[in-house]
Amino acid sequence: MNASIRLRLLKWLIAPLLITNILGAILIYRLAWEPANAAFDEGLTDTAWALVPRLKLVSADVAIDLPPQAEQVLRVGHFDPIYFIVRNAAGKTIAGDADFPSLRTSEQLNEPLAYDGMMRGGGIRVISLKAMVDGKPVFIGVGETLRRRNNIRSEIFTTLLLMEGLLAVMSILIVWFAVSKGLLPLKKMRADLASRSYDDLSLIDVEHNALELQPLVLALNDLLSKVQVGAAAQRDFVANVAHQLRTPLAGLKMQIEWLQQRYVADDETSRSIELMLSSSERVIRQTNQFLSLARAEPSQFVEAYLEKVALDKLVEEAIQHFIEEADKKNIDLGFDLSPGDIMGNRFLLRDLIDNLIDNAIRYTPAQGTITVSCLSLQDKVLLKVDDSGPGIASSDQELIFNRFYRISDQSNGSGLGLAIVRDIATDHKAEIKVLTGSQGQGTIFEVIFPRYKN
Repeated sequence: MNASIRLRLLKWLIAPLLITNILGAILIYRLAWEPANAAFDEGLTDTAWALVPRLKLVSADVAIDLPPQAEQVLRVGHFDPIYFIVRNAAGKTIAGDADFPSLRTSEQLNEPLAYDGMMRGGGIRVISLKAMVDGKPVFIGVGETLRRRNNIRSEIFTTLLLMEGLLAVMSILIVWFAVSKGLLPLKKMRADLASRSYDDLSLIDVEHNALELQPLVLALNDLLSKVQVGAAAQRDFVANVAHQLRTPLAGLKMQIEWLQQRYVADDETSRSIELMLSSSERVIRQTNQFLSLARAEPSQFVEAYLEKVALDKLVEEAIQHFIEEADKKNIDLGFDLSPGDIMGNRFLLRDLIDNLIDNAIRYTPAQGTITVSCLSLQDKVLLKVDDSGPGIASSDQELIFNRFYRISDQSNGSGLGLAIVRDIATDHKAEIKVLTGSQGQGTIFEVIFPRYKN
């Protein structure tokens, strides 16, 4: 099962942070509560020690000198009521609350012992103390309710919970932001690769990628280099085959045309020869397209071969070769040409124009219209082919320039014409657009070239 690198990083970073926060919260809670609890115990211990000086031996028994006013002051705590008890060794109450629970005392003399107990149905905190009065053991116990302690503990816990919750949220956000920023180089490389055309096999720039991505980039570049070698071999093979086939195919066509003239009176033979001629023309056309495709490859394009080209004159020459094809379908093939000079390769530009016009004739129904225009637009020259065909769906408008892509399986052609157009336009730094006709029907192809500058 595939897992996201982002989720893995977040899991391995956030989980330890949360565990650390929890452990830290427990430690802080103890560091905050234990001193507070010790301070409360110290106050009770001071009260117990305050009773010791008031004890004295009277007639062999221990007595206490504790006036009512002093006892009242003793019982009034800062926060909670104070209970106390003074007992002798026999357990007899000398002073204080008779219902004070039994005392647990330390084995050490004058060593206070703190513990929790119950009195009058509620919990109390007890400090017990064993003292000696003129050789007589005395047991002192002082207690107070837990209300104030519990309130303090709740405040500490609530404050700490809010603080740790805020820290946890901040930690998660910081980790999320850090992971997102850390993954940006990978995201950028993915976006760069996704934006490439299917035939862009150029190597990835190693220097401008993060150090951690460089091994991956080097591996991808190694793969791209191997693919480049295979693509170049395939390209050369196609170009060589197409070039080698042109001469025998041209000879085959001439022989078929000779047979057509020889047996023009024989209807059955003439029909068969006509079909052979049509098939040979299709093979010749596809062979020429393979050759054009090889010439139009961006990797094969040489800018040194560019020259000043009058695009309007080139369009005018190209149209003449399609008049007969248009007449076969009763298509009105017209043109609107104004002077426009560009820098280009004449042979490639002729391939571009031929493929656009041929494509328009193929998809325009009988009795349709096709208009080829060459217009000057300030520093641009526009070549436009406008047909009254069925149009191209928006979902197909980006795909039609892919090699071997055909809108319909019923359509004729190899699916290479518009791929050739796209490559040649790229070679000439031209922009190509596909638009829907003004009446919502038909298709307009626009190729916008930079104007020739002296």
